[in-house]
Amino acid sequence: MKLLLLSDVLDTVVVLPSLPALVMELLATTEDSEVEIESLARKIALDHSLAVRTLRLANSPFYGMPHRVGTVAEAVAVLGLHSVRTLVVTATLADRLKGASDTPLDFMAFWRHAIGSALGARAIAVYRNADPEQAYTAGLLHEVGRLLLATRFTDHYAAVQAYRAANDCYPLDAERAVLGLDHAMVGEALTRHWNFPHDMQLAVAMQGADDLDTVTDLALVVRAADAISHALDLALDGQALVPAIGPRAWQRLGLDENALMEIFRQTDEQFQVACAALDQLPAGTCGSDALRA
Repeated sequence: MKLLLLSDVLDTVVVLPSLPALVMELLATTEDSEVEIESLARKIALDHSLAVRTLRLANSPFYGMPHRVGTVAEAVAVLGLHSVRTLVVTATLADRLKGASDTPLDFMAFWRHAIGSALGARAIAVYRNADPEQAYTAGLLHEVGRLLLATRFTDHYAAVQAYRAANDCYPLDAERAVLGLDHAMVGEALTRHWNFPHDMQLAVAMQGADDLDTVTDLALVVRAADAISHALDLALDGQALVPAIGPRAWQRLGLDENALMEIFRQTDEQFQVACAALDQLPAGTCGSDALRA
């Protein structure tokens, strides 16, 4: 198959719809930012799909409300900025990069892994006294380039998936062999087009870096979280391999064995709730027994 030129990908990127102002506003905030809840609720209420998702989440058993939440404003107050940000960003990206029914990517597995990586990144950031919400969002979006490749270049990505299955290799290696580029390069172009924060652009771009000593702290956090999500098999992807993260990288992150086990435990424990929060997965399919055996 003919190699895919980065210029072909960039041509596709530039015609994608811009992200809504609400998404950009939420990406720029942190958990400690002063966010006008009433204003945020009004903006969400204008989007029927987001409003329905927000109300559904607030009324889920995970929040145990003694009465039914009937307004978006009340739902936003119940959920808090973190859950609302994650819901809005994920739902919007899923809508912008929808694929046909024959798209050669298991979207369920993709989002399961993204959620697990986000949770792992947030847990690592807390241990390092870094920004947990920035880490969460970067973890959630670190493979967004795969979405674009799979939904806009379906034949090419079907060949990538076939190569990956035949050679038992990482997606990045399969993409480079078949396409001549990888989803980290594509993700960087996409996040730059959508004006994501610069640190997040670098975190996405550096997922393909071979030398972990050269990556930014946020990119390293996401790489480690990616490995944790795969180790817990949260995507339920039989082809997935756990990326190697060497001792020097763990030392740079400042995580000893006890800290790592606690991060594994937290990531696994919070996965069920996070899946329900994002409304991406059917009930009862989340979670891992990796730490319960």
